[in-house]
Amino acid sequence: MTHETILRNARIVLDDEVVEGSVVLRDGRIADIAPGPARVGDDLEGDFLIPGLVELHTDHLEGHYAPRPKVRWNPLAAVLAHDAQVASSGITTVFDALRIGLDEEGDVDAEGMRSLADAIEESLAADRLRAEHFLHLRCEVSASDCLSAFSLFKDDRHVKLASLMDHSPGQRQFTNLDAYAAYYKVKMKLDDEAFRRFCDKRTDESRRNAAPNRRAISAACKERGIILASHDDATPEHVGEAAQDGVRVAEFPTTAAAARASKEAGMAVLMGAPNLVRGGSHSGNVSAQELAEGGDLDILSSDYIPFSLIQAAFSLSELVDGISLPQAVAKVSKIPAEAVGLTDRGVIEPGRRADLVRVRLDGGIPVVRTVWRAGRRVA
Repeated sequence: MTHETILRNARIVLDDEVVEGSVVLRDGRIADIAPGPARVGDDLEGDFLIPGLVELHTDHLEGHYAPRPKVRWNPLAAVLAHDAQVASSGITTVFDALRIGLDEEGDVDAEGMRSLADAIEESLAADRLRAEHFLHLRCEVSASDCLSAFSLFKDDRHVKLASLMDHSPGQRQFTNLDAYAAYYKVKMKLDDEAFRRFCDKRTDESRRNAAPNRRAISAACKERGIILASHDDATPEHVGEAAQDGVRVAEFPTTAAAARASKEAGMAVLMGAPNLVRGGSHSGNVSAQELAEGGDLDILSSDYIPFSLIQAAFSLSELVDGISLPQAVAKVSKIPAEAVGLTDRGVIEPGRRADLVRVRLDGGIPVVRTVWRAGRRVA
């Protein structure tokens, strides 16, 4: 039996323009787009209709599972809470980032991450979730347990993306040791001597583990068809290493030089939506707006605040001359989808999956009013 929905009186954000009209959804797909007024269908009252957002890197789930130090929530309940917030922010496809490799900052071990993955996959099978979820393994290559944690996911078909990261001091995200101290000394309540020992330990772990772990994970991902991302590249040398590893997405490059080198190497450059919304990096690194102004920003990610993704999409066209609303929306829908091989979504056009978001601007803030995934209303 055919199921059809008509959404009329909408400002439809297409791939290259915004048109007023209606969209026909049929059996989970976009069947037709008709400019102009229509008498039949659900009245969207002139609100924007945009593609469902595609989120490639969110650390948000871990906070639901471990809301306080040593506190663990039921993993299924954590997944459902995370999913509800993601969907109500307009995200219809999400790559949940799970930490692989434990350091002193981490409060959730590999078994905890595996339990979250199990809860996601059980919920997908039971059709409990509003958004479609995939797994993104955040591989801390400096950690001694990185490969053993990675092995817990060796046969998991939901793993579609893995990032290579090294948060040891004096490089990448924390080239500036003052920024590293401001983050870790405060977070871990370390005095000067304890912080010095902490830095020495992390530096030694990176020296021993990073290169072999990076090679092993890159090889495993290539064999399994998992897309690779680099994390916090700061120099052209970092980018060169990433290119040799087969990296396709450059996550959060910390300098304009690294972002430009990543683009020239054929990688999609991803930056944090909170960076754009706040007006800069919390670590003092290059701003997302600067990269956008230079033509070196491809993808935005909500990172740690799901709602920041739709905020950034509507802010970007206002902040940067030469970026239209359709171009800004593509950075949170079409381009991230294509970067990970999901060619069935991310654009409002006939034949694509009917992942859609109804949005009204109120005081410059986008208000998500309705969300559809595969033609079904989920928020």
